[in-house]
Amino acid sequence: MPSKFLSGSAPDAAPAPSRDGDAASSIASRSGRPDATPWAASGAAPAAREHVHAALTRTSTGTEDLRELESGLDSLQSDTSRKHRIDWSRVLLPVAALVVLVLVWQFYVSLGVKRRDLVPGPLDVLGQVGVLWGEGKLQEAVWTSLQRGVVGFLISVAIATPVGLLLAQVAPLRRAFGPLISGLQVLPSVAWVPAAIIWFGLTDATVYFVIFMGAIPSIINGLISGVDQIPPQYRRVGTVLGANRFQMALQIILPAALPGYLSGLKQGWAFSWRSLMAAEIIAVGGTIGFGLGSLLDQGRVLSDMTIVMAAILLILAVGILIELLVFGPIEKRLLRSRGLLAGSTR
Repeated sequence: MPSKFLSGSAPDAAPAPSRDGDAASSIASRSGRPDATPWAASGAAPAAREHVHAALTRTSTGTEDLRELESGLDSLQSDTSRKHRIDWSRVLLPVAALVVLVLVWQFYVSLGVKRRDLVPGPLDVLGQVGVLWGEGKLQEAVWTSLQRGVVGFLISVAIATPVGLLLAQVAPLRRAFGPLISGLQVLPSVAWVPAAIIWFGLTDATVYFVIFMGAIPSIINGLISGVDQIPPQYRRVGTVLGANRFQMALQIILPAALPGYLSGLKQGWAFSWRSLMAAEIIAVGGTIGFGLGSLLDQGRVLSDMTIVMAAILLILAVGILIELLVFGPIEKRLLRSRGLLAGSTR
């Protein structure tokens, strides 16, 4: 009964820790994470954390303490709900930065430092985009390049992930092939284009080969770097629990290495996209379709800077959209689930 806990005697106060444990379990269940309290993942305000902590650690469980605990929980939950609201600054600030850059571009063009055929204005480029859209070239170029980039990247992930895990787990293999993987990562992807043309001709195989050689080393090194940052206690726990090498790799090593692995995936996509553009610019003709790189090369051949600028801006736009719509949300969710988002500028 509550009167026993309020009496102040040591024997009567003994059940209090179990009450606190029950309250902590209740908080964990309310947060949706049974293994952690809600403020660990949500980055709640310090005042709310102290409020709940004081109510939990107190030896009394009177009505006032329960009200204080409930108030603290409400504060934590309201803080979490505020974090899930749309932050319009993430939309308005990039738009404002884009508007400023376009205005600076237009101002430079209006100064007449260069001829308009050499440095076209934003309206000239926008008009060319409309022409390309009407001809259907814009849709074809974006779809062809995006399809190649995504397919090549996914195949690269399927190849690089097991290879990266193998190199990270087997020391002799890492010592033997690690320097080679790092060397391939710093080798410009465009250097593979002439060799790929000789081997595969002017076909899609040339483009995919260049993508693989650009993306796979980056993904492997990112995964190895993530594995190197795993605390050694994780492996010891897996060994104690009787995990074999396969279970250790898939159920312990890979989940723990996700932050580094995700960084490798982002870098791998960047290398895939750049390698694809290099291959499409150089390897033109044959059975190779019409992509953004082909559009860029067409503008060079015609000496039409509006086409060149339109292609450059489209290549940039696709890269930004993939980052904002795919990798950005995944990385943010991963960091939030591990309580690493608090204090971040993301």
